[in-house]
Amino acid sequence: MSIRHRVRPIGAAALAELRARDDAGRDCVPYTDEEGGAPLRCCVRPSAAGERVALVSYAPLRRWAALTGADPGAYDEQGPVFVHAEACGGPADGGAGDGGAYPFAEPGVQRTARRYSARGHILGGRVLDLGEDPQAVLGRALDEAFGDPEVALVHVRAAGFGCFLFEVRRP
Repeated sequence: MSIRHRVRPIGAAALAELRARDDAGRDCVPYTDEEGGAPLRCCVRPSAAGERVALVSYAPLRRWAALTGADPGAYDEQGPVFVHAEACGGPADGGAGDGGAYPFAEPGVQRTARRYSARGHILGGRVLDLGEDPQAVLGRALDEAFGDPEVALVHVRAAGFGCFLFEVRRP
């Protein structure tokens, strides 16, 4: 199955800023990921054992709003994300995800698809049980979200911790 919605990694300019000082104003503290498996938002794939990474605070809606003129108000939030400690060149497939699939979509996990308006306000969201066919479940959820003309972007997050995984904007 080929994905229908383009997954957006964190942009290069934002990454350069986050690798110096994150959105909470903290200095970046790189470390070696001995085990691997950290969900990297710079290249939308899990880290490999031995890669240099950093856990930084990221405000995805705030950064999108700065580009669009939206005012998310109280919906602005920041949270932890993993990125490579140094520039990595982004996703191998140009941003579509791992080999043309939605990233971080393991069978049996739960994800949240949170919808936002062009003003940056939450329009709703869904908790998704990815089941045995996570690509199809995510595809249907994104189709449904963008079926609403008010939806400008969708943030896909881990349901348990609420961690931001990736963003999809209106095609």
